[in-house]
Amino acid sequence: MNRLGSLCFPLAMVALLGACATSPTGRHQLMLVSEDRAIAESKSAYLATVRDLDSQGQISQDPMINRRVKEITGRLISQAIVMRPDAADWDWNVVVIDDPTNVNAWCMAGGRMAVYTGLLEQVQPTDDELAQVMGHEIGHALANHTAEKMSVRMASSIGVLAVGIASDSHAAALGGAALAATYVINMPNSRVAETEADRIGIELAARAGYDPAAAATLWQKMGAVGGQAPPQWMSTHPDPQNRQQRLSELEPEMRAYYDPRAQHPVYRL
Repeated sequence: MNRLGSLCFPLAMVALLGACATSPTGRHQLMLVSEDRAIAESKSAYLATVRDLDSQGQISQDPMINRRVKEITGRLISQAIVMRPDAADWDWNVVVIDDPTNVNAWCMAGGRMAVYTGLLEQVQPTDDELAQVMGHEIGHALANHTAEKMSVRMASSIGVLAVGIASDSHAAALGGAALAATYVINMPNSRVAETEADRIGIELAARAGYDPAAAATLWQKMGAVGGQAPPQWMSTHPDPQNRQQRLSELEPEMRAYYDPRAQHPVYRL
């Protein structure tokens, strides 16, 4: 190892050790990008994405679809704020993207969400099942997975760490809003992050009055869509073979939170 390399390695280790966080489930996370930075970049990405789609007439104006999606996500958001009170300060929003070929949904850092008509039309989820989709996506935001993925990308370069630029002030240099949009909409999460979002999402849905059994039936429906080509929501959310079983095993625990007869507050979007 040359002299520069010998200096880079310990500096990189110091940077890594000083950039740890803990997720809502107690998992240690690498965080070289702050959540505030991820939220700011996500806001820019979201506004640009929605503006472009709106100019192409792809933001759904269907009142029934929008009312349904906002009711379900509003109930989930109310529980998300109970789980993480600081999320009350987020600019929560949801749009329905009119694209019948795209079976997808996402939630950016800071609570900006979208669901595609392809998911609604091809999967035909019940309200309970749609709550599992949106709860899962909200789970990614609550667990700060956008900033974590941006941080992992930064950490892939020892040189970046060693010279001290893998930090908040240089996040924009690695792609900024475009990077945030790509990671949320197109790039897969790790299996660990997916398991975490599953766990958070099924609990949010149960607390919001949606049947936790729907988590497993959702994946049955998703698996039946597209034949040999999985829908985008599945391809960008890597799925171990035992995922449906794991969600089924969570159901008894989640039933303690589930009361469909209770009054469930709705966050107004």
